[in-house]
Amino acid sequence: MLFNYVKIFILYLSYLIESYFSQMYLNVLILPLLNFIMISFLGYYIGRKGSCYLSVFGILFSFITAMFIFFDVSLNQIPTSIKLYDWICIDVYSIQIGFLFDSVTSVMLLVITFISLIVHLYSITYMGGDPYITRFMAYLSLFTFFMLLMVTSDNFLQLFIGWEGVGLCSYLLINFWFTRILANKAALKAMIMNRVADVIFLLAIVLIFLKFKTTDFVIVFNLTTFIFDDLYYFLFRPFNSLELIALLLLIGAIGKSAQIGFHTWLPDAMEGPTPVSALLHAATMVTAGVFLVIRCSFFFEFSENILNLLVMIGCISTFFAGFVAIFQYDIKKIIAYSTCSQLGYMFIACGLSNYNLAMFHLFNHAFFKALLFLSAGAVIHAFFDEQDMRKYGGNILTIMPFTYICFIIGSLAIMGFPFLTGFYSKEFIIELGFKTFVVDANFTYIIALLSAFFTTIYSCKLLIYTFITRSINGYKVHYKSFYKSTPETPDFMFISMFILSILSIFVGFIFNDIMIGTGTNLWGNSILILPYHENLLNFYFLPSFIKDLPLCFILIGLVYIFSFFVIKDTIFFDIFFISIKEGKLYNFLLFW
Repeated sequence: MLFNYVKIFILYLSYLIESYFSQMYLNVLILPLLNFIMISFLGYYIGRKGSCYLSVFGILFSFITAMFIFFDVSLNQIPTSIKLYDWICIDVYSIQIGFLFDSVTSVMLLVITFISLIVHLYSITYMGGDPYITRFMAYLSLFTFFMLLMVTSDNFLQLFIGWEGVGLCSYLLINFWFTRILANKAALKAMIMNRVADVIFLLAIVLIFLKFKTTDFVIVFNLTTFIFDDLYYFLFRPFNSLELIALLLLIGAIGKSAQIGFHTWLPDAMEGPTPVSALLHAATMVTAGVFLVIRCSFFFEFSENILNLLVMIGCISTFFAGFVAIFQYDIKKIIAYSTCSQLGYMFIACGLSNYNLAMFHLFNHAFFKALLFLSAGAVIHAFFDEQDMRKYGGNILTIMPFTYICFIIGSLAIMGFPFLTGFYSKEFIIELGFKTFVVDANFTYIIALLSAFFTTIYSCKLLIYTFITRSINGYKVHYKSFYKSTPETPDFMFISMFILSILSIFVGFIFNDIMIGTGTNLWGNSILILPYHENLLNFYFLPSFIKDLPLCFILIGLVYIFSFFVIKDTIFFDIFFISIKEGKLYNFLLFW
């Protein structure tokens, strides 16, 4: 009898908590902003530890709210729109401060708040010795707030404010150690290159207003079919209105997501602290461009030429970034180029009209990319901020076995090794390219396969140089201190990496059928895929050898690395790399 009363009490309590959070959607935004304000004004009084724990608890409650939002909006199919007040009123035109919570927003909220929570937790230890950790935590919370503002906005102008806020915070965080000249240059480069793309994005917003007389998502997306054949004169030439808007939006997305042409700012941004790199690459900033394309699927679906361009940009970016990563020796730059490559896969999925698949890969990518960056941060922390892999080695896997295991899990996940998180989305994108005829299917499929091969090579190179090889370039004093202090990942760094390693194994399997299964209705009306672009079922009718080829390329890459780094007397690989090193191609790829 007592057990029944306890059960009823627990059910009633859970109902009250769910009711509270379901009515408090804006908590997910307010809490990170309150973190920033309180740490900025009270950080001197509450101290460094107080600032750290305050920021972590604020983001924790924001994440809990995001989970309830995901449950209500996505699983229960209850999209919500909140209008606060009129912001701009000019004649018949008015813009309201409003928030839209649909399935795309709820998934992004889940990713952003969780990765931000992990990064905040990790930073307590990683930045513990920095005298300005209070300012660092305030910037992280502000960064999280602007990203949340961007994904929850219900109109383009408000989205643009969040978009610019993320760019501002990236400048502050990359330039956190502002006494370093390289950090100054990297922050300015990121800011300037993003501003170029943002001007084009602003032109897209102006054109949307001219055509629709509003910037509200719901109104604009519902009216797209009515201006399908409209022409707009731009630079004295007629263009299809929807295609021109989609093109301008795409250029803005390319700048923010560091695709080919705008990609050079992202590797240089590694001058910032490692937690910043994890937050930039896993959940915020670079994924904003992919989010914009997914959000504006209503424009892209009516623009066949732009869809073709999306696939081409994705193919070139994923191939080129993966190839360049092979020749890098900075541990964080390799992971940065891998981010450009994985974002290319997301653009390919969007170009193939599989926006749900792109979102699923974005969701999966957040966990194993954050794991790779935080694991790299543990090694950098142990080696006194040294980032050159050639100065690691010395068989440090015996000293840091947990970090080594985390690296292996993250590397296998990003390769798309079977039954890890990356496998469920990356392999889907590669194989779907074979059956889709937006552009030449063979071209898309082959480029994606070669990129998977490059991913295997640079991931294994990173593992071998960091943990296995004998180092002949490192500083003796570093190795003496390293072996005496036994710096395996301490307290909060260990917890953060452990959680991410578990999720990098299982989260793809758990969410596979929920996000891209044939029977799911998770996305509702938040994504538009026209009937003649629907091609997800093609995946299930592929020949078996096509499905096996991605795994074969992964295994070929593993054999290649084993031959080159372990056997070393394999003539073909020695001749190949020597010929590259003696020419200009090697220097071009190393310093690009």
